[in-house]
Amino acid sequence: RKEQELDSKDAIILHQFSRPTNGVPSLSPFCLKMETYLRMADLPYQNYFDGKLSPQGKMPWIEYNHKQVSGTEFIIDFLEEKLGVNLNKHLGPHERAVSRAVTKMVEEHFYWTLAYCQWVENLHETQKMVSLFGPFSDLLKWILCHLTKGIVKREMYGHGIGRFSEEEMYTLMEKDMRTLAGLLGDKKYIMGQNVSTVDATVFGHLAQAMWTLPGTRPERLIKGELINLAMYCERIRRKFWPEWHHDDDNTLYESEESSEASKTYSPLQDFSFYSRTETFDEEGNSISQTPDTDYTGHSLFDSDVDMDDYRDHEQCK
Repeated sequence: RKEQELDSKDAIILHQFSRPTNGVPSLSPFCLKMETYLRMADLPYQNYFDGKLSPQGKMPWIEYNHKQVSGTEFIIDFLEEKLGVNLNKHLGPHERAVSRAVTKMVEEHFYWTLAYCQWVENLHETQKMVSLFGPFSDLLKWILCHLTKGIVKREMYGHGIGRFSEEEMYTLMEKDMRTLAGLLGDKKYIMGQNVSTVDATVFGHLAQAMWTLPGTRPERLIKGELINLAMYCERIRRKFWPEWHHDDDNTLYESEESSEASKTYSPLQDFSFYSRTETFDEEGNSISQTPDTDYTGHSLFDSDVDMDDYRDHEQCK
């Protein structure tokens, strides 16, 4: 993109990796976390898929009033200070402490086991999802993915988790996922009835297991025994990502006035201005539903799978 197209005056510019080809917003848990947070906080933003890392070598990063901020935790702190948003205002001191502890477990531990599954064990499938175009795109994707594989393995070894066997790493992954499932229980969100910042973090990571790791152990676990985590991911996807459709979803998000024959899915936008409020403007011509309803008027606040089904599932085990 040309530099003159970018103006961050009173606008949040979100720099992140390009959209993958499988319809998921991002193969990066942190990019998905950041964009989901912006939607949860109802902050208008503009995506910028230039592939350029921040001066600290980070992705994602933002620009706001010509100031650059990288690192999702620092970005959220910055936006809270500048714009007065706070998804955690309903949390008490103990809940805030638990929220931070869960965030660190997910980002500093669970993340590495996901990265191993995504960029080492399941590299062939991940390579198919990477979005690159041009006459040498297949070769470039192969080079990029294998370079990333080497980087991930080296950083995992430095972290320490990469010094364990594959089976030991998956044991650690399963413990983290079971911890999240136990913490969530039958609640709508991690900290209760209302969404908070930790939900953006947890969703950004669990979404990788749900939609980017077909046939792998984390996918089988989240869609099988830990079904409450799958319901949680669906709940957030439907509420904050109405245009994100995947093959197993039969729900259409559009105006009720559209005929069955003409119903289409809205693609994820590459270079667009996004505002949740505007997207769901009931005065709009193309979208008539509210943020909490689909085109039928039914609430999307809960997953299509009722929480009673989860409790029945638990009793049968």
